[in-house]
This record gives sequence, structure tokens and C-alpha cells, in this order.
Amino acid sequence: MKFRIVLLLLLIAVSKTNAQTSDSLIVGQLREYGIKFSDDNSVTLLMNGHEKFDDLFQSIRDAKSSIHLEYFNFRNDSIASRLFELLAQKHKEGVEVRALFDGFGNDSNNKPLRKKHLQKLRDEGIEIYEFDPIRFPWVNHVWTRDHRKIVVIDGKIAYTGGMNVADYYIKGTNVVGKWRDMHCRIDGSAVNELQQIFLRIWKKTTGQDIHGAKYYRGYNNGGYFKALKSDTCLSAGHKMVGIINREPHTSNDIIRKFYTDAINDAKDSIKLINPYLTLNYTLKKALRNAVKRGVKVEIMVSAHSDIPLTPDCVFYNVHRLMKHGVDVWIYKGGFHHTKVIMVDGKFCTVGSANLNSRSLNFDYEENAVIVDPCTTKELSDMFDHDKPYSFKLTQDSWDLFRSPWKKFVGWFAHLLSPVL
Repeated sequence: MKFRIVLLLLLIAVSKTNAQTSDSLIVGQLREYGIKFSDDNSVTLLMNGHEKFDDLFQSIRDAKSSIHLEYFNFRNDSIASRLFELLAQKHKEGVEVRALFDGFGNDSNNKPLRKKHLQKLRDEGIEIYEFDPIRFPWVNHVWTRDHRKIVVIDGKIAYTGGMNVADYYIKGTNVVGKWRDMHCRIDGSAVNELQQIFLRIWKKTTGQDIHGAKYYRGYNNGGYFKALKSDTCLSAGHKMVGIINREPHTSNDIIRKFYTDAINDAKDSIKLINPYLTLNYTLKKALRNAVKRGVKVEIMVSAHSDIPLTPDCVFYNVHRLMKHGVDVWIYKGGFHHTKVIMVDGKFCTVGSANLNSRSLNFDYEENAVIVDPCTTKELSDMFDHDKPYSFKLTQDSWDLFRSPWKKFVGWFAHLLSPVL
């Protein structure tokens, strides 16, 4: 009799889990982890570099109190020059301006900010600091880098996504051609979470404890920001958003957990774009299992890349996934640097995290989890829009795309995936 009761309870529990939709599952799982969700947000997708920087610069012009910027790098080019000129002007108007960039991110780009540039910016009133500068013996600075891309203006609106500050998001590069990426602007209580993230690493880097109600949303929630791209969804102002933030020694597994749970929760469809899809065993298994459950899984990766070896590992991985029934699209219209997933048309994420070992295991990362069908459809439409600029991976197209030598390089690269 006891056995029958236990079996009945198990069957009820399984049926309840199966009856839950993927969006309710992911929200519950993340809340158990401690992630806060708010349902008073607007989320405006900025689908390219032009849209991102036009919108960001206009918000900065409208700023009245504070501007906080956290980027992996500010490339010392025309876009950064325009940004810094604008920030210097806002300082003259009495606005507090604080900016952070990662030491490795700066040193590894081909137009880094030098000491003379930083001094000039500080002389103009911009408080700018380098997170964890690369110093001898160098190796102790390898692992935990700040890869986040966050801007918070007046504590009222915030930006996050895949773009740093560089003109190639608009102009492209000679090596990869067009640079395909996107960002989003958030207006709602989720901004407070992003502000807390910034102020925490600001204190860690500078020792300054910045606090006070004026840095957070209150009664005056930014109605003075004008001429910005609108959130055209009927759900605007009522979107549920949670911020997942990876910090070493604090929330080490949050990016891994979100993506694994999101894939495992899927009932109908998964669309995934990520530039550095080196993955780990758990994520590969989750994607294969999703196909076995009847979920339509589509992945888009770029034929071009800005770094060596990693793309060889990516191509090896997607070929293996193709063999297990995943629809793989190889984007040839430039370099697709976008980092998004859309699940069941119900929820999605936009942020800084790649699906490589650095983002999953080492770096500071941040993503907005957006539980909203309209926003998810906008991203899904972007995926479908980019299919004509891609080719679908089949065994025949694989053999044309990758020579025997390149296939071997891919096999070798996948052995290095724990450090790529």
C-alpha cells in the first residue's frame, strides 16, 4: 500500500512538472537560486551598432545626475572619442561620470587606451579606472576578467548586451567584414539590479563606496528621456525581467545553470546564437536530449571570427550536434557576435555571456532574462532574418566547408575547449 502511495505521488509530481510551461519553470528555478524578477519593465532591442550608439548617446545627452559605464574595453577610435567628448560635456553640466574597463580587454584590442588618454579623460572630469591591470607575473591575471557590458544612466535606464565600445560595430573590419551584434535598453525595476552590479565592482576596483537613493529608481523614473527608440510591444512597461550575474566565488555557476535549465525546460523550440560555442559536456547533452524530446533546436554560428582556434572547436561541436538532429546555420554575412537564446517563444536572454569556458567558469558576466513572448519573437525574427545570409549545415555542405585538415584542427581544438 505504501509503495502505491509513493508511486502515485511521484506520478502527480511528474505530471505537474510536465504541465508547467518553460517560462514558469525557468523563473521558479532562478528564484530558488536567489534571482529577483520584476514585472514593470520595458525592454527595447537595439539590433545593430547604429541603433545602440544612437540611442545610448541620446540617453547620455538627457542625463541629469549620473552616468555609469562598465565595459570589457573602450577601443580608442572614433566612437569612443565621440562618447568621451559627450561624457566630458555632461561633467561640465554637473553630472557624475564613472567608467570601468577590463585590463585584459584593453591590452588585447588593437587600439587600447594608454596612460596619456586616461589622464586626459580624468582631467576632463571623467572618473575612469582599469579593472585588474595586467602586471608581472601576468599569469595571475589570466582567469577572472570583467567581460560585462553595462551602462546605467541616472539610475533610471540601463543598457546591456554583446557590444563594447568600438567603431567596428558600425563599420565592420577587413578581417571579418560586417560585425553583427545587438544590445537592449531596459526601463524598469531591473535597472536597480544592474546599478548594484556596477557599484559593487566600482567599490572593488576603486575603494569608493557610492550609495544613495538618487542612484536608484524612485518616484521620478526617467520620463525626461526623449527621442529614444520605443518598445513597441503591447507588454511594454509590464515585462518580467531578471538579471543573472556571474561573479567569481559568489555566483560561479549561474550562467551554466540558466542555459542548462533553459534547454532542459524547453517543450517546443530553441533558437540559439553564440559566437564562441565551445560548450561543455552538460550543455551538449542537454541539447541532444532536447532533440530526443521532440524540441526543434536551431543554432546559428558565424563562418567568420575575430580569434583563432576557437571557431574550429565551434565547427566541430555544431557538426556533432547536427548529426544528433540539431538544425545548424552557418552565418556568412560577417561576424555574428550576438549572444542570445529564445525558448518556446516565451522567454529569451540578452547579455555578455558566451558559451565558452571563460564565460561559464571564470569571467564576470551578466545577462538579462526576459520573460516576454513579444521580445522573444523580435529576437526569433532576427534569427529567421539572418537565415538567407547563412547556409544550413548538412554532411555535404560540411565536406565543402571544412577540408580534411580543418576537420582535424577542429577535433584537436575541441580537446582544448576547457581553456578556450
